[in-house]
Amino acid sequence: MSMTFDTKIAVVLRNDLPTWQKLNVTAFTVSGIAGTVPDVVGEKYEDASGNHYLPMFKQPVMVFEASPEQIQRAYLRAMKEGVPFSVFTEDLFATGNDIDNRAAVIAKRSEDLKIVGMALRERKKLVDKILDGLKLHR
Repeated sequence: MSMTFDTKIAVVLRNDLPTWQKLNVTAFTVSGIAGTVPDVVGEKYEDASGNHYLPMFKQPVMVFEASPEQIQRAYLRAMKEGVPFSVFTEDLFATGNDIDNRAAVIAKRSEDLKIVGMALRERKKLVDKILDGLKLHR
């Protein structure tokens, strides 16, 4: 059964990060969507043996790569459009918990944040406008 969605979940990762950092940023940024957007997560999973598993997003997550300049452009577009999104900065690689993460972000003005990743869920056309020019991560 094929489903279409009028929204898109997208993650943008700076293309010069090591793989472990890309995976870490992806996990952290999408958690903001799962934790704040109603009805974005489906039902729990169960296998034929009766084992239960946690629920996941109801729709695909598209992962894009961007140069530092491209991710900054996507950030500015999302801000201009008033789209809520999660953000991960370089400074967060040196912290180890949510309190320190938030302290690292609040310590910098928006123009001084070194953004390495972001995630958003919004209407498809608006996400496409914000991410115009970016390619899917390979």
